[in-house]
Amino acid sequence: MIRPGRARASRARLLTAAACPAVLACLVTACGSPPPSSGGGGSAGDAAASPAGMRASADPGTATPRPSPPPAAAKPLAGITVGIDPGHNGLNGTDPGYINHMIWNGRESETCDTTGTQTASGYTEARFNFNVARYLRAALHNEGAHVVMTRQNNDGVGPCVDRRAQLLNDSGARVAIDIHADGGPAWGRGFTVLEPVPDGPNNHVIRASERFGGDVRAALLARTSMPVSNYYGSNGIQFRDDLAGLNLTTVPKVLIESGNMTNATDAALLTSPGFQRQLARALLAAILAFLHKR
Repeated sequence: MIRPGRARASRARLLTAAACPAVLACLVTACGSPPPSSGGGGSAGDAAASPAGMRASADPGTATPRPSPPPAAAKPLAGITVGIDPGHNGLNGTDPGYINHMIWNGRESETCDTTGTQTASGYTEARFNFNVARYLRAALHNEGAHVVMTRQNNDGVGPCVDRRAQLLNDSGARVAIDIHADGGPAWGRGFTVLEPVPDGPNNHVIRASERFGGDVRAALLARTSMPVSNYYGSNGIQFRDDLAGLNLTTVPKVLIESGNMTNATDAALLTSPGFQRQLARALLAAILAFLHKR
């Protein structure tokens, strides 16, 4: 009994031979050879009847290989650690004995931390700092970075400012940012970038920190609606020698006073989730610029 699949295969060979004389000569040797085994998943008759299958059987070396998928593009901050210090903490005011004990800031003694400032409506600086840090962390993760934060929530106390510096120093961070907002005079507006001065531990990162501070200033002006401060610093830059986070750093770092919480115009921005995200994107751009990734 002749199987229908084999009958179709025979007709296919004859049609091919009639259409192409060159194939006629090979019918006995190549085209007439037994069909490939059905172990590949289809029937023997299907394999023999397929012109593509015949060509592959005749000359496997000429089969076109499937293209490999393109490799995934490496993210610009892959393998890089970035440090974030969201200033203060949400419950610092509940433990004055702890936050008021004295620590060494690299030049002199200062208190462990403070409560930070707040807007007239009671929106705290600690909350603002942490929100921006979370948005920045997510943006950095999206670019492939490993992120180390000095606190993981806004419902705790501390750590002290010297401990925060040590956490970031030990993290292997290539760059770090301390996020704050100011409590200046009610008439004053704008942001200020605080930069370190040499005092020993930070000597080798002073120039890099100044360069990073310039990147932060440029990014905030280009990407946010917050102007440079009109009451603090010079054209948006202020050097400080009395802050543990800057005095004790061994990685390039600046502190950003993102705006003045006691000013009504600035406060409306600082409490807005839209502005907080905008600020985080600006800080991401500054970090990328500093690391020469874009």
